[in-house]
Amino acid sequence: MKRILSILLLITVVFGASAQAIQSINEKNMKFEKGVKPDPTKVKPTIDSSIPVDTNTVYFALVDSAQNYINSKQWSKAEEFLLDAIRCEPSNPSNSLLLSNIATIQRRQGRLHEAIRNYSMAIDLTPNAVTLLLNRAAVYTLIDSIALAQADYERIMMLDDHDVESRYNHGMLALNTGDAKTAQNDFEDILRINPNSGLAKQGQGFVHKHAGEFEKAAECFSEVIKVKPTSTLLANRADCYLATKRLNEASLDIANALELNPDDPYIYLLRAKLNKMRYNRTDVERDIKLAAAHGLPEPEARALLGE
Repeated sequence: MKRILSILLLITVVFGASAQAIQSINEKNMKFEKGVKPDPTKVKPTIDSSIPVDTNTVYFALVDSAQNYINSKQWSKAEEFLLDAIRCEPSNPSNSLLLSNIATIQRRQGRLHEAIRNYSMAIDLTPNAVTLLLNRAAVYTLIDSIALAQADYERIMMLDDHDVESRYNHGMLALNTGDAKTAQNDFEDILRINPNSGLAKQGQGFVHKHAGEFEKAAECFSEVIKVKPTSTLLANRADCYLATKRLNEASLDIANALELNPDDPYIYLLRAKLNKMRYNRTDVERDIKLAAAHGLPEPEARALLGE
């Protein structure tokens, strides 16, 4: 019993310990176009220790083999054995978990519509599984199905009135559609659950930034950065500093953000914005090229800079 549960748990957590909260820089927050996309490789682990499992079965052997292939990152083989396990015992109560694991593999490979289908089948078997709903909502966000993502987060909030992550993500998606009131309500609800929540303060920072209240936004971001600095928060605070002409502070935040995440093209674009304000044309061109090298097309970068 313990061994099969350990194997099933390992299958889920090999991709990451938790679903990433939505924090990315986006058009409304940073005036640079970037969608709110959770990391598709990070998902919530799911495990039901109440499910009885007979380890002396073909089903167990297939799951065990799938785990071995996951350990060696042979995703196609792992998926094949998980599917074989489900076909072997289609009524096994663990199949919800196996379907979730298949979806996670597909999500890692960028097969997002297939992942949604398998998360949905898993949810059909266990409709109140919060972690499955969180994972499906994250994939809906990746394919810009915002209304469906919102519906999953709202379902989670009904199931668990203390789930902070769903409320934060729901609020961020609302803010990105221009619904600042819903976002603020979500962040205030988080404060009701946890008066010291960094996510709530972070969310309020984005609300202030959305409203053009850059000094208030920077103050909120600063409170969170003191505890846990991230490239996203540093970049957003830097953008607030640029809006209030605090160029030296912006420069320091941009440098620190790049140190934490040198692969984000929007941070280079933010530095190009800073250099444009300093009339350093050579550095502007350098940063536009760097943003392009990290995935942001140069024409788009120039358009976002107003050129």
